[in-house]
This record gives sequence, C-alpha cells and structure tokens, in this order.
Amino acid sequence: MLNILSIRLKKYSLGFMKRSAQGYVSHLLFAGFVVLLAACGKQEIPTSMDVETRVQEILSTMTLEQKVGQMIQAEIKFATPEDVKNYHLGSVLNGGGSFPNGKKDSTIEDWLALADRYYRASLDTSSGGAGIPIIWGTDAVHGHNNVIGATIFPHNIGLGAANDPALIRKIGEVTAREVAVTGIDWIFAPTVAVSKDYRWGRAYEAYSSESSIPKKYASEIVLGMQGDIATLPDNDDKVLATAKHFIGDGGTFMGIDQGDTQMSLDQLLEIHGQGYITALESGVQTVMASFNSWNGEKIHGHKQLLTDVLKNDWGFDGLVVSDWNGIGQVEGCTDDSCPQAINAGIDMLMVPEEWKPLLKNTLAQVKNGEIPMARIDDAVTRILRVKLRAGLDTKGLPSNRAFAGQKAHFGSEAHRAVARDAVRKSLVLLKNDNQILPLKPSQHVLIAGDGADNITKQSGGWTITWQGTENENHEFPGATSIFQGLDDVISNNGGSTELSVSGDWQKKPDVAIVVFGEDPYAEGQGDIESLIYKSGSDVDLQLLNKLRQQQIPVISVFLTGRPLWVNAEINRSDAFVVAWLPGTEGGGIADVLIADSDGRPRFDFVGRLTFNWPDAEINQQDNALPVNANLLEYGDGMSYGASPILAANLREAPAGESRAPSQIIFSGSDREPWSMLVGDSSNWRQPVAGRVFDASLGGLRVSVVDGMVQEDSRLVEWSGDHQSQFYWRSHQAVDLTEFAEQQGAITMTYRVERHPENQVIQRIDCNWPCSGGRDVTELFASAPLGEWVKSSISLSCFKQVGADLSRVNIPLLLTTSGAFSVTIKEARLNIDSEAHSISCG
Repeated sequence: MLNILSIRLKKYSLGFMKRSAQGYVSHLLFAGFVVLLAACGKQEIPTSMDVETRVQEILSTMTLEQKVGQMIQAEIKFATPEDVKNYHLGSVLNGGGSFPNGKKDSTIEDWLALADRYYRASLDTSSGGAGIPIIWGTDAVHGHNNVIGATIFPHNIGLGAANDPALIRKIGEVTAREVAVTGIDWIFAPTVAVSKDYRWGRAYEAYSSESSIPKKYASEIVLGMQGDIATLPDNDDKVLATAKHFIGDGGTFMGIDQGDTQMSLDQLLEIHGQGYITALESGVQTVMASFNSWNGEKIHGHKQLLTDVLKNDWGFDGLVVSDWNGIGQVEGCTDDSCPQAINAGIDMLMVPEEWKPLLKNTLAQVKNGEIPMARIDDAVTRILRVKLRAGLDTKGLPSNRAFAGQKAHFGSEAHRAVARDAVRKSLVLLKNDNQILPLKPSQHVLIAGDGADNITKQSGGWTITWQGTENENHEFPGATSIFQGLDDVISNNGGSTELSVSGDWQKKPDVAIVVFGEDPYAEGQGDIESLIYKSGSDVDLQLLNKLRQQQIPVISVFLTGRPLWVNAEINRSDAFVVAWLPGTEGGGIADVLIADSDGRPRFDFVGRLTFNWPDAEINQQDNALPVNANLLEYGDGMSYGASPILAANLREAPAGESRAPSQIIFSGSDREPWSMLVGDSSNWRQPVAGRVFDASLGGLRVSVVDGMVQEDSRLVEWSGDHQSQFYWRSHQAVDLTEFAEQQGAITMTYRVERHPENQVIQRIDCNWPCSGGRDVTELFASAPLGEWVKSSISLSCFKQVGADLSRVNIPLLLTTSGAFSVTIKEARLNIDSEAHSISCG
C-alpha cells in the first residue's frame, strides 16, 4: 500500500509542478491530503484483470462507428430502440419531465417494458452492432423522483441540516432499490456542490455552503447506491452513482447558474473538490461535468480539470459524462459538434436531441484527425469498464432482475419511514417564543397557507416534472401532505383541525400553523436577483398579520430551497420552523411540532443551519454577500427548551438603499403571484406545464418548448379562428406605482415564429373594466423570424390609456383575432430598463 501511495503522491505532485511551479508547495500539501484520504478509504477499486481483459477483447473487435455510438447518450423522447440498434448507441437517459411513451402517469410496467426494449435493441447485432448492453441514466436526485408513486426525500439542503451520514447511506440504498424496480441502471446523483451564493437556482441541491458535509456525505450515498463495486454485478438492488457537477457549480459569480467560478486551482479543489475525493474513494464510477466555467473557460472543454486533475492526478478510471447539451457551450462548439470536449476528457456525450448529427460529425472528426483515435479508444474503454463492473453483461433483461417490478419495494412503508425520519431531522427551529412548541394535540388548530395541503410545493423542483410544477396531490399516491400529517396526529389525540389556505375559519382556533414559502423551481429558472422573500408580493405576510390581529398565535412552517430574508414573517410568528423542501412525507413535520398526550415532545429539533441565514437585501448588482449581513450563522438552530437565538423585533427595512427591484412574471415558470392563463372575455383556462394545451377558445395553443435551455419557454400559437387572449393574472391586486415612478417597464424576451396577420394588442388590466391597451402589431411584425428579441414598454404608456397601476391583477396580456405565433422566454417588470420599444404616442 505504501508503494502505491508513494507513486500516487509523486504523480500528483509532478502533475501540478508541470502546471504551476510557483504553487508547488501548496499543491503538494493538498496532494498529501488526498492520498491520506485514499489510504483511509472504505474501498480500494480493484483492477480486475478479467474485466480489463474483456474490455480490450471487445474493443479490439469494434468498428469506429460502434465506438462512437457507445459515446452517445440520447434522450428517450428522441431515440427509439430501433435507433439504439442501428446507431449502436451506448446510453439513453430520461430528462426531467420525460416518461415512457410521453405518459406522465406511466406505470412501473411501462418503465420496465421500455427498458427491456432498449436492452434487447442494444444486443441486436443484425444491423452491425457489437452486442454491448445499453445503460440508462436518470436524475433520481431525491428519490426516484421522475416516477409517480416513488418515495421522495427532502432535497439536499434539508439533508445537510440533519448532519447524519448514516441516514444518507440509507437514503442512497432506498433510492437505488426503487430505481432498480423500474429496470434503470444508473443514477445521476449525488450532487456534491458547495453553494456559496443562495441566489443560485440550484442552491437546494447542495448540502451546505461549506465543504465538510458534502465531504462526509458523498462517500455514504455512493456506498448506499452502489455498495461494494466488486459485488455490484450480483446486487440487483444496487445501481451506478454519479458525482456531479464537476466542478465549482455552486461557486459562480453572483450565483448565476452555469456562470463563471473565479478562483485559483488550490481554492477550487479545497472548497469544491472534497465531495469528489470521498466519492471516488468509495468507488463512484461516473462523474458528470458541470455547465459552469472556471476562470472563463467552460468545464466541458477543460482538459486540465477533466483529464489532468480528475483522471490522471486523482486516478479516476470510470467515465466522465457531459451534462444536457453542455458540450454546445464550449467555445467554438455546437450541440452537434464538439471535438474540444472529447479531447478535453468527456467520454459520454449527453446530447438529447441532436445526437444523430453529433455522431456523424464526430466520426468525420476522428477520420480527419481532429480527435485522436487514442482518445476514442480511451473513452470507450472507460464506458465498457463501467458497464462490465456494473454487471450489465450478466444481469440480463431488466425485467428479469430480482427487484424488477417488485412493487412492494417501491414507495413502501419501510422506505417512507426512512424519508419521514429525514424530514424530522432536517427541520430547523429559529424561534419558539414562550415555548409555544410543541403544541398540545388537544387543541383546535387552523392549518393555513398555500403550502399546507400542497405536496407539489413541499417537494420542490425535480419532482415528476423537471421544474416540479403543475403536479397535483393525486399524482403522489402514498404521500402525505403537511396538513394530512398534522391532522392525523391531532385528530387521533383529542384535538381537531381546520384547513383554510386563506386563513378564514369556521371555529376560532386556539393556534394556527401557517405553511408557506417558495414555489417549485429547478436550475436556471430558479435563479433570483435578491434574497428578499417574494419581493413585490406580501400575500403571506398579510395572512400572518390577519391571524395576529385576531389574537391567534401563529406557528410558521417555511418551505424553501435556500435561506431567505424573512425578518417580517419571523416577527409576525410566535414560532418559526424552516422545513426546507421535505418531499412526500409531510407527517415528519407533525412528529416534531405536536406533543404527545402528556404534552412532551415526541421528537426534538435536531436540524442545524448548514448555511448562514441572511439579514440584508442582496441585489444582482452586488459582487458578493454584504459583510456582517447574517442574521444567523452556520450551525445555528434551537432544540426544545433552548433560549432564544433571535432578537424580539428584527429589522424589517432592507439594508442599503431601498428601491423597487426587478420582478419576474415568467422565466421558465410562473413566479408568484402571477399565473399563466388563456381565454377570451367570457372564459379562461390554465395551460398545463409539460404538455401541449389547446384551450379550444379560438384555437389558442400553448406548449412547453426549449428556448435557450431545456423547457424554459412557452410557444403561444393563435390559429386565427377567434379573438382570444394569453395573459398572466394574480388573484390579489398588486401595486405597481413604485415601478412606474422609477420609469419602470414591462419587458419581454421572445422569438416570433409567425408574423401576426391581424392587430395585436398588449394590455395591463386591473379588475375589468379597468384596462389599458396598446397596439403592438408593428413590434411583432417587424421582428425577424426565429431570432430572440427583447422589448420594453413603459408602464406610463398603459397608465395613459386607463390602467390603474395601484391595483393591477393582469400585468401582461396579448390578444389577437388573427394567426400569430410567438415563443416567450421571459416577462418581467423592470426599472431603469433599456430604451422602450414603442412610443406612448
């Protein structure tokens, strides 16, 4: 062992000397640290001569077409089993919101049937294939979250607060088992990001803002999912894991998703690399490259990081997979052509839709020497090695494996018990005035707020659909909403409950539990400009105020994917509990909040913050978090009986200069309080995310499409049969006068697909007939087809023609009676916006 470690240390140090002689000493120290970790690791990956011999035997018989086909990973919506056979594809994936046969309610049998079809196709050699089994990957990031009926665990931010590595291994075991039930072999998890700026839309995918918890957790969840890699071929309830996203995704400038992480190599590895080191130590077989850049260079094309550090210095011999069309972001590349990424060290290319031209271009680039044949052979060697180590050549048809189709192991009571335990341990108590918690169960309890009976909201993004939106409670069979969990405990212990989202009640309650927070989102669409909770909307604060004014004690349960500035909401609460995004087992919250029949806690609060909690407004223009802007620090949190950790009256005025921030109406998904609707003057309907929607009102049609990234836009098509409307509406009037006073505007980013045949009107409405409309026909008629355009119209323009900006319920409405098609990527209220696109006249 000592000789092996000495060789590794020498190799690591020399590699760094070649790149940076000046930083040799610090690199050497870090290298020693890495080697010590390896020496203490739970498993040494054996180099099985049998596996390596078989890999080389297979490789020696393969054609170039077969080899490049193995490097392609296509999405199940865009690649059939016939494609797998004809193009020798090595892998498929199902992206968020993608299901067998396009059916959201696909059964376990549906998943297995498709897995079988792909597997059979990969072994079919009739079209010149090599007979290599395909591997299917899925984003099971908090349980098997793409499949209806699965156990959904708290998102990583909550699991970090639990600080329980043994629990994390159990979660890995449960997730792997439920994935195995559907016949899938490969999980794109764990995410081991360290999130440094909570404005990042993926902050909830990080366990912490510091590296210590990802470092502890990564090894445990990998072992939970994969087990001992040497026995993986014989363990049908284990699947391959992925450490992602390599590297620095949580450290981007200003928290911008897919942005730039700016720091030295030492800092990058020390801050953002620890989870990868322990994941590799525990035998993780795949690593996913990150969308972000490092000091201006995209990771997908970064040879130093992907090859020199990960593969050579750290000795990773598994495969590196790209992220969704990530290669297309490398300078000089497109989604269908990127020799730079392959040469940098990407082994498997996740190009969901454009995989056919990518395959063709890659073949040509190998033949003309742009991609060395040795690099292709290395990539395919790694892919074959992982497939053989996983036993895909011996496990046989997915439906014939031991756990395949075993519904007793899918969303089972035992699995949900693990998830419920995770919920209990993840809760963080920030306030408990007069020891109001735990609540005596014999009381009459009002349960209010839009998160009370909303499993969609409590589960967050990456749940059934990609963004986690447009799901309903009935689509979570076996799950328990927070209200259901509370009602079960209270009603069975002599008390009573009353559910009311608005806080209205029939019988005056002894106490109210108000459940509120962020709506679901995933990456890109979850990025925010300010940590002020629901900036521009105080609907939740109004609810808390209403209850307080009625002398009703208030327990706030806050659902969130990141720490947010909620001083006002905390002030209005007698107790304040951060529940993060707890998943399907809402009963875990009742376990901690509600006492036993003798008034004693059934479970205590053990969760502690793994992020600082902010006490200042943070705007997009800020470089970093303000100094001394923390309300609470990493590690803070209360247990029952503890002294207060917050002042009695927190400051409610934002730090720094107060101003109206930009307010998003739509950016990939609707933002509160706005909801997308279609209709005419007498009828309306709400489009369903992830599906084409035909309102049958003049043929108005809305569908989810990829604009700049996955599913970030809405295609709106008028057929011209009838005057119909597309708009966003709030049930509560919103005051936009502050925006107007600061020269605010309505800004849209869109792409015209078909120029309008008739007049197009854009309106702002305020509880009809209060309305102000402008003719924007020329705006859309003059836009070049198929190109992204940004337009801004001053709010004052709409005020001039009748809009009352103090009580707006529809900030943006488009209506026409003629044929017209436009893809909308974003709509927002801006101040100090660029030149307006039309004159008020």
